[in-house]
Amino acid sequence: MAVLRVALDLPLHRLFDYVAVAASTADIGLRVRVPFGRSEKIGVIVDVVETSDWPLEQLKAAGEILRDLAPLPADFLRLCEFASAYYQAAFGEVVLQALPVGLKRTVSPVRRAARAVRRAEVIAPPDLTTAQAVAVEAVDPAGGFSAHLLHGVTGSGKTEVYLRLVERTLAAGKQVLLLVPEINLTPQLEGRVRARFPDEGIVSLHSELAEAARERNWRAAFAGEASIVLGTRLAIFTPMPNLGLIVIDEEHDSSFKQQDGMRYSARDVGVFRARQLGIPILLGSATPSLESWANAQSGRYGLINLRERANPLATLPAVHMLDTRRMVLKEGVSDPLIAAIKLRLERGEQSLIFLNRRGYAPVLACMACGWVSRCTRCAANMVLHLADRRLRCHHCGLEHRVPKACPTCGNQDILPFGRGTQRLEGWIQEQFPEARVLRVDRDSVKSRKQWEVMLDRIHGGEADILVGTQMLAKGHDFPKLTLVGVLGADSALFAADWRAPERLFAQLMQVAGRAGRAELKGEVLIQTQYPDHPLYGALVAHDYPGFAVSLLKEREQAGFPPYAFQAMLRAEAPDMADSIAFLKTAAILPVVPEHENVMIYDPVPMKLSRLANLERGQLLAESHSRPALQAFLPRWREAIERIKAPSKLRWHIEVDPLEF
Repeated sequence: MAVLRVALDLPLHRLFDYVAVAASTADIGLRVRVPFGRSEKIGVIVDVVETSDWPLEQLKAAGEILRDLAPLPADFLRLCEFASAYYQAAFGEVVLQALPVGLKRTVSPVRRAARAVRRAEVIAPPDLTTAQAVAVEAVDPAGGFSAHLLHGVTGSGKTEVYLRLVERTLAAGKQVLLLVPEINLTPQLEGRVRARFPDEGIVSLHSELAEAARERNWRAAFAGEASIVLGTRLAIFTPMPNLGLIVIDEEHDSSFKQQDGMRYSARDVGVFRARQLGIPILLGSATPSLESWANAQSGRYGLINLRERANPLATLPAVHMLDTRRMVLKEGVSDPLIAAIKLRLERGEQSLIFLNRRGYAPVLACMACGWVSRCTRCAANMVLHLADRRLRCHHCGLEHRVPKACPTCGNQDILPFGRGTQRLEGWIQEQFPEARVLRVDRDSVKSRKQWEVMLDRIHGGEADILVGTQMLAKGHDFPKLTLVGVLGADSALFAADWRAPERLFAQLMQVAGRAGRAELKGEVLIQTQYPDHPLYGALVAHDYPGFAVSLLKEREQAGFPPYAFQAMLRAEAPDMADSIAFLKTAAILPVVPEHENVMIYDPVPMKLSRLANLERGQLLAESHSRPALQAFLPRWREAIERIKAPSKLRWHIEVDPLEF
């Protein structure tokens, strides 16, 4: 008789013991069907022992040990242990969330055979520039652990560096894991990888895959049949028996941070995994995160620079500020920008008008009584989507029909205020009726197939003017696009969030990089009321290093990350008073004064204080020592778990938070 120690997908920081007649340590890492309450669950065996802390007669008998899959490897379980300990997440949640849904079902579904993947047209690799060749040589796939930051300007050929390193890793008989921040970047990269390595097993792992396809691809990676895995953040946990290289493209992107469930950073987990396996990891970006830049400056990461565009005929676009303080704007667009669009139409070139706000208008309002279209479930306004005549909350998803009159006073003259991409698209079409205007945002592109069709239209010259959000800001190469116009950038300059300048600079640098990527010269026009702001000066000079130095100096003076380490305790309940009271109790627990190197701040409402009918508060814990914070958090969490809270209150700890 053996005792199985099983991890279950539950938010509980404990393992569960079951008895089994025939089991051994060889079964560690296998899935097992176990009774839980009145139902059954699939768990993962993490240990096989002879005794339990509970009397054996009280333990339930485990069900079938599933042997259709090889045991999850020890390095995968150690990776999950690290993530569980660092991010204060239940170990069972970490292990099980990394598995495809089909492997967690008590009854396995019947799967259809996979459809054959169309063989991509083979493309010969281009000649490397001198800087690219240096970058490739700087990373040795056979040299053990190393972390490198590849800082390359937009269009400098970072992807080609990735592909050359992939080639060297495959030649050594190893697998490669290549992560991108968003699903819409996956098909384009997948096409390039398949064209370069037509004879290799290549799979993708992201949330838009059908359940059967995701499980099939995961199994191929796990069995070593897939030599290249392309994925978004969750793919960082994919067990791969011969992993030899990790590449994280656009490493600065906040999409690599999970914002619910286990709140982890795929980039940081990737660095730990590379160190654990003794393999190199390459982080690439035109605008690296300040944390990665600081690591590169301190020597913790190697720094590789690509300062010029890979195409010898392409140059970085000229960036100009349009001072709108003395301009009359028409639907938010200045005359110089209109003239620049007209010039591109005459030349047969493409323009991109960037406005990072989808919908028709941010709010619908009544001038008679002051009513505005606020969400009844959130501390936010409902956005007007005129195309389908809906008011929609972009936070909780609540929708209403557009009212014919003011719900408060009956006034029929209710008006949209502000502008989104839908409104801008309509106005641009009116100004240039002969132009083919294409809007690209999450309302017009809702699936991978729609995105591929949209990209084909743009590359095929079926669009003259693009109106888009950040979906178009990174990773795309449109040879005929020569003009980028930016609207509404000033709103982020003076935001309360101290990370806002870093995000704004990255966003503007990325979207500016879409212009002039081929022989045609590019131009970027940014409308602003603050043309002399240092952030815009750095953009004009394409000076990320200078901007990073100034911002890091501000962070150091203020004691912000990366010069401090933070964790946020958040609570949500139907009543804000309950959330704040819970946080106040957590702030004065006896364990707090025992850790003098950790500062606990006062609880405050979150910036979006109400979401989906729940009032949200937060409490910041901070230390100038990461080990000190990590020593404090598990003891604090255990003490918080003993607080008697209202039944509807929910709480979690987020380590290294990005949102405040």
